[in-house]
Amino acid sequence: MNANNGEERIVHEVALVLPKRTRKEEEEEEDCVEVLVTELKKRGMVVDRDVGLADEFLKVAAPLETLESAAAELHIRKPTRLGMDLPFEVQGSEAFIQQPDGSLFSWFERFRCYQHLLYGIVNCYGHDVTLKLDGRELCWAPEESLVRKLESEGVIKQMFPLHDELKRKELLRTWALNWWNFTNQPIDKIYSYFGAKIGVYFSFLGMYTQWLLFPALLGFIVQMVNFGSLQYLVLPSFFVITTLWAALFLQFWKRKNAALLARWQINCLVGPSQGYRFLGMEWSSLPFPKELTKNLGNEKFKEKEPYQRYEWFAYRKRFSNDVFVIISIICFQLPFELAYAHTYEMITSNIIKFVLTAVYLLIIQYLTRLGGKVAVKLINREINESVEYRANSLIYKVFGLYFMQTYIGIFYHVLLHRNFTTLRQVLLLRLIISQVFWTFMDGSLSYLKYSYRKFRARKKKRSEGGPSTGKIQIASRVEKEYLKPTYSASIGVELEDGLFDDSLKLALQFGMIMMFACAFPLAFSLAAVSNIMDIRTTALKLLVTLQRPSPRAAATIGAWLNIWQFLVVMSICTNSALLVCLYDKEGKWKMEPGLAAILILEHVLLLLKFGLSRLVPEEPAWVRANRVKNVTQAQDVYSKQLLRSSSSEFASMVKPEQEQQKED
Repeated sequence: MNANNGEERIVHEVALVLPKRTRKEEEEEEDCVEVLVTELKKRGMVVDRDVGLADEFLKVAAPLETLESAAAELHIRKPTRLGMDLPFEVQGSEAFIQQPDGSLFSWFERFRCYQHLLYGIVNCYGHDVTLKLDGRELCWAPEESLVRKLESEGVIKQMFPLHDELKRKELLRTWALNWWNFTNQPIDKIYSYFGAKIGVYFSFLGMYTQWLLFPALLGFIVQMVNFGSLQYLVLPSFFVITTLWAALFLQFWKRKNAALLARWQINCLVGPSQGYRFLGMEWSSLPFPKELTKNLGNEKFKEKEPYQRYEWFAYRKRFSNDVFVIISIICFQLPFELAYAHTYEMITSNIIKFVLTAVYLLIIQYLTRLGGKVAVKLINREINESVEYRANSLIYKVFGLYFMQTYIGIFYHVLLHRNFTTLRQVLLLRLIISQVFWTFMDGSLSYLKYSYRKFRARKKKRSEGGPSTGKIQIASRVEKEYLKPTYSASIGVELEDGLFDDSLKLALQFGMIMMFACAFPLAFSLAAVSNIMDIRTTALKLLVTLQRPSPRAAATIGAWLNIWQFLVVMSICTNSALLVCLYDKEGKWKMEPGLAAILILEHVLLLLKFGLSRLVPEEPAWVRANRVKNVTQAQDVYSKQLLRSSSSEFASMVKPEQEQQKED
């Protein structure tokens, strides 16, 4: 539901997929589809039915009044004009701040309301209800969710979000097909349509690409221009500049992230080890054992030892899993990567190198997927507060696999063989081929899946209808949406969406250009061009070839920010080693003078990197001022309310005493 100029526009935002029925039941009150439609309408939703080639679809829309009722039942906390986050109430809806697009609820909040409305349809009749579908009989028990019952019986195949055609076409025009703006993007519109997580990602990608233009130009000059006798000073200077650039970029990204959250009215807490947590998380949602929480409030439960034991037990499980992953990488993946790098270095035939690389890529894909499955099983044994914490744990573990896979061969060429010609060739091939591979996979694979599913649907329809000479067309828009692939991750689908692969690609690219900046300065230029193209291709993928992603409750890039910080520190160490290898080609250097200078430079840059994180504030002054203002307003409101309640209680206590004194 959307409001434009005071008029409410009916938008079907969710679809339910049902198998096409071969025959209709004689009594509509027993037909499970008719019962589902009736119950949806009773909940206040607008239902539109659409019949496709192989399936039937129910398009569901919820008027604003229905969404408000669902939000009040869910106690969704929203920012108010008083500066406080309060549980939503229908009667005071005017006091809550609207979204950047003018709507009352964000896409994430609306999707939560839809899920609550759909799965909240229960049997309130007090007795079993018999439902029928194509001769099958289903028993709908009292207090049982109808949608979950139909999902378990295979009647409802899938529930998925629908694209809003009006907003989708507007985003295509102003974002995906608007190549002239390069890195400028309508971030507020992206947030309103896709949610905070995708909006934050594209804001980060756009800012990273903008900041990348400076080192890209500088790297092009360093690579192409011969500085003569000054060449020995150029590479260390470029190393220092890029390191400071990366540290400043990450710090200023934190400021921009804080500004985005303030503009979108998303409040979150920042902890030193917990990352970001929404203020709306209730105490009951934390995974403390029942034996710890059932005694809460008792005098005997004032001791903190039980909570400390549980806290350290959770940390110990996560630590043991991390140690297991690290040992597995060192014992299994490291020897395999070193064996491939050594074999590649020894082979002289280009054809054999190509075959070896192809076999290596096939094996490494299998090993990576296997490692991802093992990581998911380990995470399921951990104790994490929410899905986002579990997703961050998965990111750390899987990135370790990809870090070893991507960089160990390059380290081998540098440290053991000091072969910078081969190093530059490998970097050039990986930057170009990997970007081409990722772009092809992003654009072509999803389109091929969509085309194959359309072909199967037409083939099934043709086989059911007998021989036909005419071409079967898919006219239903909702069926076209259903046939499109989902925006899912290649590893850990139950924990992450497609942003995992996009963020992984970006982090690996950043690590490659930063850790080997002295060996191949031109890499920054290639990365800038690749990112400009990636913004548009990913936008087209989301708007054209994929289903609309389900929104995620994430206000930052999460664990990826810590990974980028780690890569900056690693780049200081690796580039210092590269300078030693470049200038001490014979390996005869001792502590003075060159090696000592490089070691001092390394330590100075490490100090500057961590010093900049203290010198540059993580949020703008206006964000801090707004937060202080909101806290002050909240304190004033609570103080006045407390004063009123105290005065009324005092008056009720004093009045009987005064009456008693008059009687005496």
